[in-house]
Amino acid sequence: MGRYIVNGSRPLSGEIVVQGAKNAVLPLFAAALLTEDPVVIEHCPDLSDVHNMGRILESLGADVTIGEGRAKIACRYPVSHEIPARLASELRSSIFLLGSVLGRMKEAKVAYPGGCDIGLRPIDLHLKALRELGVKITERHGYIYCDARKMHAAPVTLDYPSVGATENVMLLASVAEGETVLENAAREPEIVDLQNFINAMGGSISGAGSPTVRIRGGERLKGTEYQTMPDRIVAGTYLIACAMCTGELRLKRVNPAHLSSLIAKLSKSGCKIEGKGDTLTIKATERPKGFDLIDTQPYPGFPTDLQAQMTALASIAEGTTVIGENIFETRFKHVPELIKMGASIKVKDRIAVVKGVNHLTGAEVTAMDLRGGAALILAGLAAHGTTIVNEIRHVERGYEGIERVLRSAGADIIRI
Repeated sequence: MGRYIVNGSRPLSGEIVVQGAKNAVLPLFAAALLTEDPVVIEHCPDLSDVHNMGRILESLGADVTIGEGRAKIACRYPVSHEIPARLASELRSSIFLLGSVLGRMKEAKVAYPGGCDIGLRPIDLHLKALRELGVKITERHGYIYCDARKMHAAPVTLDYPSVGATENVMLLASVAEGETVLENAAREPEIVDLQNFINAMGGSISGAGSPTVRIRGGERLKGTEYQTMPDRIVAGTYLIACAMCTGELRLKRVNPAHLSSLIAKLSKSGCKIEGKGDTLTIKATERPKGFDLIDTQPYPGFPTDLQAQMTALASIAEGTTVIGENIFETRFKHVPELIKMGASIKVKDRIAVVKGVNHLTGAEVTAMDLRGGAALILAGLAAHGTTIVNEIRHVERGYEGIERVLRSAGADIIRI
């Protein structure tokens, strides 16, 4: 397995073009199953999660080509409605395929999904919502069996604004006759991207980005060409990197509105951030100030996917920061690794209290999950000395060539 070698204490400067969003493109792959026509997805990031999703689609009968910033998907003749356990175990987002496989094949056999071990992430919300749409579901021997031959439009109210459950309802309802009204829907920008993609295919969805989404189904969906939204979490990670290392970075192909909660925090920490069109510029000239409280919440609140990176920043900020993790119950696995580097952090249940130290010191650490791995890289960039980050397969699930991108901004980091 690869590792990153990071020599720290170097300011960052330059320009970064932000990759397409992993959390947007995976549901778009799922939606591509809803048509027999070819689909082209531009600005597709080259990530292990994306290739895993491609392999799952191929197992269902799709032709998938990924490379040079685009994906081509065509599933004219499906050959299976089963998502194999060996593939689902690698990718949490395989659960998105329930809605699209049912919409296309009217039945599905899906293994319980895998991915990062950051909490239980129960799929009960998905199954309950699909049952509301007329899907018959049974669970046995580690598989979920679904029959959608009697699917229909219906009002659906989620008990929690789950992103995945919202996307599954949108996928299935887009081909079910009639209008489905989804209440307490997730509001994340990736939901809007899925709406726009399905509408580009000839669907009729409105309200994405608000708590109420209306899906009118029954029309034949067709092929389309579509450009994936920029990855707000990747953009946020690079903003935090600059705040930790000082310097000036310009991020291009970014939507500043998607990062408003992070920008507010970084601005209060002493960074100067300016947005113009699809460009964000951050200037950091001094040690950041602490944040008092960071509380993760569903969008538009502070994203859980930036919590680990902000924990790394807080570890070298002036003062004490309290971090509350309200989304996933085991998302502080990066903390013991940061402590190896000299951080002063105490964790109890879902609360971390971070007392900023003057500097971190390089050490050999191990990534336990995707965002925690990114946080360790940021800590290494700001630390004195050399940091070795192991198990980088986690990081490569969500960051395209992170070492190459950071080197272009002046960082001393290599992958070996």
